[in-house]
Amino acid sequence: MAKVKPFKGVRPPRNLVEQVASRPYDVLNSEEARAEAEGNPKSLYHIIKPEIDFEPGQDEHAPEVYERAVENFDAFQREGWLVQDDREHYYIYAQTMDGRTQYGIVVAANVGDYMEGRIKKHELTRRDKEEDRMKHVRIQNANIEPVFFAFPDNPALEEIIARVTAGEPEYDFVAPDGFGHTFWVIDDDATIAAITDAFDKIPELYIADGHHRTAAAALVGNEKARLNPAHRGDEEYNYFLAVAFPASHLKIIDYNRVVKDLNGLSPEEFLEKLQYKFEVHDKGTVPYRPECLHNFSMYLEDRWYSLTARPGTYDDSDPIGSLDVTVSSDLILRDILGITDLRSDKRIDFVGGIRGLEELKRRVDSGEMAVAFALFPVSMEQLMRIADTGNIMPPKTTWFEPKLRSGLVIHKLD
Repeated sequence: MAKVKPFKGVRPPRNLVEQVASRPYDVLNSEEARAEAEGNPKSLYHIIKPEIDFEPGQDEHAPEVYERAVENFDAFQREGWLVQDDREHYYIYAQTMDGRTQYGIVVAANVGDYMEGRIKKHELTRRDKEEDRMKHVRIQNANIEPVFFAFPDNPALEEIIARVTAGEPEYDFVAPDGFGHTFWVIDDDATIAAITDAFDKIPELYIADGHHRTAAAALVGNEKARLNPAHRGDEEYNYFLAVAFPASHLKIIDYNRVVKDLNGLSPEEFLEKLQYKFEVHDKGTVPYRPECLHNFSMYLEDRWYSLTARPGTYDDSDPIGSLDVTVSSDLILRDILGITDLRSDKRIDFVGGIRGLEELKRRVDSGEMAVAFALFPVSMEQLMRIADTGNIMPPKTTWFEPKLRSGLVIHKLD
């Protein structure tokens, strides 16, 4: 059963939240963070991207950069830009994009649940990325940024979300990217107890986004437990910061592909080869979006095409084989274009669906790429099925928007 607890969040005062809150550390580079934080000493980027306080080109993994992160976190608390709540709370965090709102519960998730597989993953993690995030958690003795979880829909938690969000929020603002962020503090003891009890009846939580942050947070907690001879199991380091959303609230956006060349084929030869495994229909110059599972959009030489995988070319009984990323990787990228390793091949690049079909067209029309493919988005049901069966999704399969805003609440490990 999922073990969660309330915690004493470290948060900005209401009048400072828009100055403090930032995008997550991993969705922008150092120069972009420097530009966004310009003229704003209260920006969380000074804590999560502390290299911006140094000259451009500074190694973000240098010891002095990690040290600056600690200094800045301490300074934010001294200045009153971040203040710790005086008692334990849960929080509700709502995000609004394109008129659709999803509601998550901010919890302290249990390290043991991750280590023992009750917090399920669907992606591989890289040790070097884990170690970088572990350093930040260790030196700050805090989870500065939350991870993004999903859980099977639960009527008791839905009722609590509806009741709490009918009240006055603590924060309510629209970020520069146009996404809305609303945040409620739960301070009613009965409601706090009901949330803990409801999660205790949920068998598993699922990592939606943030596999490296989840692994890093759990590994640091586990490390602290090993190093503490008086470890009991109820210490704060046994928990880490997460926002958990009912699965039905979440929408996965497509994650698309662009390829530099046609592997020595002419466009006509490429189209001919595609017809062995796909029904190919020329859709003209109007952008075409995939309409269903196993239907793909392709942009080639100023024209859009519909590609529908022929029956027998995929296996819907196989959690991985039924994914359109697998179908396209096997039947197009591998068999025709000769791309076998999506992680390392320089001939392929990936474009988040948030950028739209126009970005695919632009990459091809510029001459940088030869062909683009848009995929039908993975469903939350597929993601959870893959996690439940212990499988791992291929690279670059899911894209979640909006991203969690960092700096709304922080979890200390002591």
